[in-house]
Amino acid sequence: RLVAEVLEAGDPAIDLTAGNGADTLFLARRVGPKGRVFAFDVQLQALRHTGARLSEAGISWAFDGQGGEGTVCLVHDSHARLTEYTQGPARGIMANLGYLPGGNPGLTTRAETTLSALRQALDLLAVGGRMALVVYVGHPQGEEECRAVEEWLQGLSSRHWHILRIQVANRRQAPYLLVVERRG
Repeated sequence: RLVAEVLEAGDPAIDLTAGNGADTLFLARRVGPKGRVFAFDVQLQALRHTGARLSEAGISWAFDGQGGEGTVCLVHDSHARLTEYTQGPARGIMANLGYLPGGNPGLTTRAETTLSALRQALDLLAVGGRMALVVYVGHPQGEEECRAVEEWLQGLSSRHWHILRIQVANRRQAPYLLVVERRG
């Protein structure tokens, strides 16, 4: 909902971690056929799941920009290389940090690549745009990544950024949501 409030038909959007495609599908439906979504994942399995989900929903997509135009461009690469594929501004950016549900839990997002991707993403985020991050602390790399992301976000100027954190208070290992809005 927090991303839907600022994302309209025809807008560009980015999914930093395609995973099984739920966020990519949401973004594609929201921006419609005149919009453009870039969805990144280092796991081919994730992009296949995402492509299947998009096809089932009747949404056109292309792989790494090949095979013609589509609403969604599935990118088989690290989100840390975001700006090699996209140009701003983007009105909505989403990411689920951690590992692919149903995939290998040993393959996770990592603090260094995630921070690189987030720096690039904020440079691409339009004024009034929002980035939503679901942060998972319940895996070995999770706590380190969460700590790095939180420390970095806390250093952003409140004159230019609003940052919201939504967390279940009575479940220590529960994932939580961070939403970053560009003010100006």
